[in-house]
Amino acid sequence: MTPVDINALLRSRLPDGAPLQIPPPCLIDMQGEFVEYIEGQSLRMRFPVLARYQNPIGHMQGGFIVAALDNTLGPFSYLIAPPSATTSLNTQYLRPVTPELGHIVCIARLVERTRSQLHLAGEARGPDDKVLALCQAVCQILPERPAR
Repeated sequence: MTPVDINALLRSRLPDGAPLQIPPPCLIDMQGEFVEYIEGQSLRMRFPVLARYQNPIGHMQGGFIVAALDNTLGPFSYLIAPPSATTSLNTQYLRPVTPELGHIVCIARLVERTRSQLHLAGEARGPDDKVLALCQAVCQILPERPAR
């Protein structure tokens, strides 16, 4: 199977002249890498567990876990319905993300699409496939701007 160039796919789905940076700096900084994309169903990405993301007890800080999930859900929402914007993101932490894990894998899935919203589910898993965090997101499908 030929790997999908997600960045090229994202660029192809953006409105002409959209001033968006693909991949965004936040994804580059977190060193996210695309693992798998199933058209309209799911996106899977891998993120390293870096020392600079540790909280005082040495676990990956919750905000960085959410950022990894958001860096997966955001591109997925754009692949389904460009342009769109996250309006809510709720997260539940089940297990700590420790440095020994090395990386986490974040998965975004489409739950439901309405005329104006995407309802998405996300999860972060460890290398052993145990669920570390779950989230639900709602993305507003934005009206496309007319070309100038």
